[in-house]
Amino acid sequence: MDSTAPTRLHSIKLWPPSQSTRQVLVDRIIKNLTTPSILSRKYGLLSKEEAEQEAKQIESAAFTIANQHFEKEPDGDGGSAVQLYAKESSTLMVEAVKRGPRPKEEQPDAIFEPVTADVNTFFDISGGKRAFIEADEAKELLQPLQEPGNKYTKICFSNRSFGLDAANVAAPILSSLKDQLTEVDLSDFVAGRPEEEALEVMNLFSSALKDSKLRYLNLSHNALGEKGVRAFGELLKSQGNLEELYLINDGISEEAAKAVCELLPSTEKLKILHFHNNMTGDEGAIAIAELLTKCPLLEDFRCSSTRVDSEGGVALAKALGTCPHLKKIDLRDNMFGVEAGIALSNVISVFTDLTEIYLSYLNLENEGTLALVNALKDSASSLEVIELAGNDFTAEAAPALAALVIAKKDSLSKIGLSENELKDDGAIVIAKALEEDLPRLTEVDLSTNMIRRAGARVLSQAVVGKPGFKLLNINGNFLSDEGVEDVTEIFKNSPHLLGPLDENDPEGEEYDDEEAEEDGDDNDDELESQLKGLELKQEE
Repeated sequence: MDSTAPTRLHSIKLWPPSQSTRQVLVDRIIKNLTTPSILSRKYGLLSKEEAEQEAKQIESAAFTIANQHFEKEPDGDGGSAVQLYAKESSTLMVEAVKRGPRPKEEQPDAIFEPVTADVNTFFDISGGKRAFIEADEAKELLQPLQEPGNKYTKICFSNRSFGLDAANVAAPILSSLKDQLTEVDLSDFVAGRPEEEALEVMNLFSSALKDSKLRYLNLSHNALGEKGVRAFGELLKSQGNLEELYLINDGISEEAAKAVCELLPSTEKLKILHFHNNMTGDEGAIAIAELLTKCPLLEDFRCSSTRVDSEGGVALAKALGTCPHLKKIDLRDNMFGVEAGIALSNVISVFTDLTEIYLSYLNLENEGTLALVNALKDSASSLEVIELAGNDFTAEAAPALAALVIAKKDSLSKIGLSENELKDDGAIVIAKALEEDLPRLTEVDLSTNMIRRAGARVLSQAVVGKPGFKLLNINGNFLSDEGVEDVTEIFKNSPHLLGPLDENDPEGEEYDDEEAEEDGDDNDDELESQLKGLELKQEE
């Protein structure tokens, strides 16, 4: 070798990954989602079909996030984008496991055929296994939409991935129908396509449907990001009559949220707005909050699993106060904290028609929980469902929770308080309230609350004889073997009303240093003596 030859420098680009590399990640995610683990034992194992669908959505969303990062640093080697790609894939995969398997009625049918219903007004190609759709198949499948005089007003193209060739077939057909369409579902319709092709497909569909007068639009599960939102710009800008808008699992970042607010010309008729499972964050939440102030008729708002912290939570809470017709609020799995919880409690009285509120995993602690529970007690006269799981509140919050149960006894059907620290003291207080006549109560969940034998027994006695009651979940607590025998005996004539106890820990954990010196059964005996003063019903 000639030592005087010039040295050649090779610049290795790590981003973007090849399609084969992306597929390797999809396969790896599928394997993880279908392999038993600690999380899957708690939340349920996904079927192969569901795992395949989730894996493609996870990879696509992670790719979009990482690619946006790379484009801001184009001179880099892509190393940081690769790290972000892996991190986001892992985060989204855990979230998918925690969501658990879908109910059977929500899973796709095994056999695919276009579905028409509602007197030939609804055209649906979403059945069967998720699959790519090519031009020839698109011509055949969409033929009914071309028949003269058809009355289709609703279409669903979900679960079929359109490439550019298929989109070129579909676009003129959609354009010919746009004056009669009122509901369009394009969720999960570009899965597995390269970003550039997916954006072209979105642009084609957007142009074809421009100026339609839709009341329902679903663009979920498409990893839109800001680019995808803007690809649908023509469609969104032309919509002034929307009543329902779904942007679930779409990579709705701060920029994407701002783009949605910018592009929608009017939300005055909007009744349902869902942003579940996005990376919205505080700044994105502030943008959504601005949108909420322009939705006076909103009835159903979902902004769960969107990585919103305290600042964004406060902004959302204040904005929700401008939506007096809300019936359902779902803010689960964010980092709101006490301050945002208090901000929301300050506007609760506005929601006179509220029937369902989901506030689990918001870091509310005792202070935030008490503020919200007290506000709900004094308003929301028709409250049916309340969920406050995973908020780190203790028995200190139990009297307020019990007062809420009694105040809403005529309407309350489901109470979710799992993964807190109520212990026996709190459980007994709530059980006393559950003894009231609650004619619509069907489900109570106090799983994973450090409850022992006495608390479990009293809860069981409080609900076992209620007409229409369906499930008591006290799994994941600290029941002794005798405690398990007690509750099993109480439900001996209706065992289907008692949830599983397979995650119960008979050893339990000690509550604190003082209790560490006491035996669990001694603690049960002490609490049992407290029950006498509460005049709780004993099993005959």
